[in-house]
Amino acid sequence: MSEQNERTNQRNASREVQAMNNENTSEQTQQPDDIEELTIARAGGTGKGSRPRTSGVFGRFGKGRAGRDRSGRGETARKPFPGWLYAVLFLVFDAVGVAALEIGVSQTSARVQLSNNMNVTGWGFVTKMWTDLNFVAVLNLILAGVIYLILLMLFNRFWIATPVFLALAIIVAVIEYFKISIRYEAILPSDLSFLGSNTGNLMSFMPSGAHVTVLIAIGVFAVFVALCVALNRIDGRHGRLFRGTDAKSRSFNAVARLLLILVPGLFFGLYAMQVGTVGSWAKNFSSAMGDKPSMWDSVYDAQRNGPLVAFVRQLNPKVMEEPEEYSEETMQEVLARYTQAAEEINETRSANMTDSTVVYILSESFSDPERVPGLKVNKDSMPNIREIKANTTSGLMLSSGYGGGTANLEYMGLTGLSMANFDSSLTSPYQQLVPTQHWTPTINQMWGAPANSLGFHPYESSMYSRATNYEKFGFSHFYTLTGDDQIKYQDTIDDSPYVSDEATYKSALEKIAENDGDQFIQIITMQNHMPYHNWYADNEFTAESTDPSQPLDEDEQESIETYQKGASITDEATQEFLDQLDELDKPVTVVFYGDHLPGIYSTASEDENNSLALHLTDYFIWSNKASGTQGNDIDNDEYSSPNYFVAQAAEHMDAKVSPYLAFLTLMHEKISAMEPPVVNSIQGWDRIPEGQNIYLDADGNPMAESDFDEETQQLLEDYRLIQYDITAGAGYLEDTDFMTLPR
Repeated sequence: MSEQNERTNQRNASREVQAMNNENTSEQTQQPDDIEELTIARAGGTGKGSRPRTSGVFGRFGKGRAGRDRSGRGETARKPFPGWLYAVLFLVFDAVGVAALEIGVSQTSARVQLSNNMNVTGWGFVTKMWTDLNFVAVLNLILAGVIYLILLMLFNRFWIATPVFLALAIIVAVIEYFKISIRYEAILPSDLSFLGSNTGNLMSFMPSGAHVTVLIAIGVFAVFVALCVALNRIDGRHGRLFRGTDAKSRSFNAVARLLLILVPGLFFGLYAMQVGTVGSWAKNFSSAMGDKPSMWDSVYDAQRNGPLVAFVRQLNPKVMEEPEEYSEETMQEVLARYTQAAEEINETRSANMTDSTVVYILSESFSDPERVPGLKVNKDSMPNIREIKANTTSGLMLSSGYGGGTANLEYMGLTGLSMANFDSSLTSPYQQLVPTQHWTPTINQMWGAPANSLGFHPYESSMYSRATNYEKFGFSHFYTLTGDDQIKYQDTIDDSPYVSDEATYKSALEKIAENDGDQFIQIITMQNHMPYHNWYADNEFTAESTDPSQPLDEDEQESIETYQKGASITDEATQEFLDQLDELDKPVTVVFYGDHLPGIYSTASEDENNSLALHLTDYFIWSNKASGTQGNDIDNDEYSSPNYFVAQAAEHMDAKVSPYLAFLTLMHEKISAMEPPVVNSIQGWDRIPEGQNIYLDADGNPMAESDFDEETQQLLEDYRLIQYDITAGAGYLEDTDFMTLPR
């Protein structure tokens, strides 16, 4: 009996060994993912009626069999990472990607004193969540996380999608770093078209020492790749998020992955399409999270709000509502209407506008302090310009800005278009519109070849993306403090950080005098830019309130008195510049205007009744002796806005007009000045202020659009049609003679 029991035990042992060998052989011939499934199934039990288990990204992963020898070599099975750990790692790597993008725009400029504010950039980008309750960093995490999630679903491998996501973030960060190094400008949506058409020229945009940056980026990326490889080896499921061996589970996983691509993708797409429109859910959500557009400086905007938020915000800005009557047929009617008007105007004019040099001077913050309500000054800051205005075409210009908004006034002057026609979402055409615009007609183009158009601005060329835009406008050179075209004279006055108007005029005068031909010259000064901190020695100007019960506070008084001195220096420099132009033996006409009042009149700005007075600056149109039109003073010049200047200059010069200038001439006869709603404070860039557009008649009285006569209504409707066609429409007027001057 004992021998029989022994033989039975030997047979059973033999069967167990054979079964184990068969099982090991089966495990060794399965794919790694199937082995993981088998391991999980074993850990969960294989009792009667058990079925294969499937797991999603947040499902039950199982614990594996830690003590199991899988290969016969003593290798222990790895435990799969639990769902909560994947979630934590997702957040960590998402934050790393956003941090990489933020580092890419972390450079500062020694000259750009208007922006660099480390309280809202750098570490402040994160810490302002608890100091200011500003969660724009979280908004960046959400947008980057959507992209990351889509990659995870596409690859279904955490340890593959993560390096891809980080690679994208690091590559974009390096490109941002290079572009800022070269042009002090962040990546804009318009750069996407550049990549499509000029890929071969990308190497020309590599700054010196670029190889060091590239090597550092590669090194950082290699560290993260090594980390992902190591974690992949530790992770028992090797980053596979959705698993399943049977057809049903695979179908379910495919549907789940597709939904996790489509739903986040739809959110991102809708957000990108609508965040540039005031009143949309995306705009409201972005603002609630802390997005504060800083349109004057794309780098600061990216630093302050995050590169991803700043970029996406500009993908699809709402430009204008399409006019109901807009069509090719309607635009042909508009063309015919103003072609006839041009012919009628030109019957009484004899000169050609482009037979003269025309100089536009945007004088930063120039205005008359004596017109500020409630302010008493001890002496006149602008006696020379006051005298000039008395003897030539001149008046008051309605400005859309107070303490800011320079580029918008500049844009209106160069294009003849009006900010009053744009949607309230379009706060900065230079940033939101021009870079992606396919047709950008500007008045300098009437002078023909780019060699005939020069720009001068003694500051950073990147501000408001001017360098890019002026090239698109057809300027051959835009002289600034940075880049290849540096302005020649850069003198400052006493403690002021800004280049003087005298130095700016001197730089422009040399280029005008050395050219025998006719040119268009654009000058944007900086001397009187904010702030105003007692820059000047021997300042004899004083200011006080006319109401003793409301005296000026110390800071307001210092700013006003400093500004007065600066304005008086501009007054003298401008008179000297005109005297020098008067000596040239070629015709020159100057259009001079202040863009807005300085934002320093806090006492006056408290009274809403002062709104109009705080938005009126001085302008004049002057010609030298050689022009033959010196001393001309046209009718209806008491009030204007910069969109009309080119038409007024043509009238002042007795010059023939194009259909476009004919339209602006007729428009100015009915509405002397027009601007969007204004506020008595330095305007933000989130939206154009709410309210009604401002329309002034020839006497400076506000007009209501509902009171316009039929002719004025027709002109205003035509203005919107023309502006829409140029900026957001099909460009039906582009291949016509609408912009062409007669010869």
